[in-house]
Amino acid sequence: MKYLKSLAAAATLAASPLLAQAPGVTDDEIKIGGAHDLSGIFAPFSVPAVSAAKAYFDEVNANGGVHGRKITYIVEDHGYQVPKAAQAANKLINRDQVFAMLLNLGTPQNLAMFQMMGPQGVPNVSPITAARQMVEPLEPWKFAGTASYYAAVKAAIAYMQENEGTQKVCLMILPTDFGKEIEAAVHELADAGDIELGAEIGHKPDESDFTGALGRVKESGCDTVGMALGISQMINAITTARKLGMDDLKFMLSSAGFHTVVAKGLAAQGVMDGVYSAAGWQDLEARLGEPEVAAWVEQYKAATGEDYPGTGALLGRAGAGIMVAALEAAGPDLTRESFIAAMETLDYEDKIAGNHVDFSATDHEAADEVFVNRIENGSWVLVQTIE
Repeated sequence: MKYLKSLAAAATLAASPLLAQAPGVTDDEIKIGGAHDLSGIFAPFSVPAVSAAKAYFDEVNANGGVHGRKITYIVEDHGYQVPKAAQAANKLINRDQVFAMLLNLGTPQNLAMFQMMGPQGVPNVSPITAARQMVEPLEPWKFAGTASYYAAVKAAIAYMQENEGTQKVCLMILPTDFGKEIEAAVHELADAGDIELGAEIGHKPDESDFTGALGRVKESGCDTVGMALGISQMINAITTARKLGMDDLKFMLSSAGFHTVVAKGLAAQGVMDGVYSAAGWQDLEARLGEPEVAAWVEQYKAATGEDYPGTGALLGRAGAGIMVAALEAAGPDLTRESFIAAMETLDYEDKIAGNHVDFSATDHEAADEVFVNRIENGSWVLVQTIE
């Protein structure tokens, strides 16, 4: 099997003794849970991610499932609210008895749900957040999909410093665990003397007027702004800056801003350049000529009726692919222990995400590459790859 590092590993897993029946597993079904933002500021990630994951599971199920078991993906909406995320996790884990969680969105939301996942050892696979806490400290049940915000932000700022003249950075962030990850990366660079730190401005998730904040950025003399905001907020803030005549101000977005919607939304407002991001996956649009990508795009469009998958769908397909690969590798005697052991053997090229998936017993971060990108004429363009 191409997903396994060795046939010996497959044999070892297949020979493992059958443990107690795992929650969410019957002879013909595996229940997987997902707590998403289907109605809040990061819905452009969650909504297509759910569609893509379900479309992939439907395809797998139509072909007999995994070792004869069909996958049921049960999704709850938390609207990017922590209390609702805790409620969603309680339902999925304790009432629905899901086997594992997949693609849970949001840093603070995942951290809240860890309080229930951890004690029961519920695997958390490919959450839609790149916070370091998704794998740190190392726990058997934690599995991240891509490189962290922290690593990506440091890579993007280093690129901008060397190639785009970035010297002084201001921050416009949500004061949450998500925003703190971006803040920590920028602070480390400032403490090392690599950059100068300017104004640090916190924003509410429903904030929409950024005129005052941008005034503080201008007063600070920053040439670059590091952002950790909602999708529409980022588009709004950058567009406002250009309307205020701040044409030379550069923007560095975390992977939470590395989204098709951001590039197209800014282009619709006349913003064609000056925006950078770094993430653990590659943009889809630039790779539509690749056979595997083109085939998946057509499958997604046929399954969902949508015109184009976009970034959220890419992450949904990537996460679902990891889940299925591990379920296959775990063999028919499926337990959480055999699933975790199988996860730690995965090693393959993800042609859709454009990265290399590689787990081990000491490394639960799937892809380590960082891809630095900038917007050019409404599209994300890759400018540097760091492995």
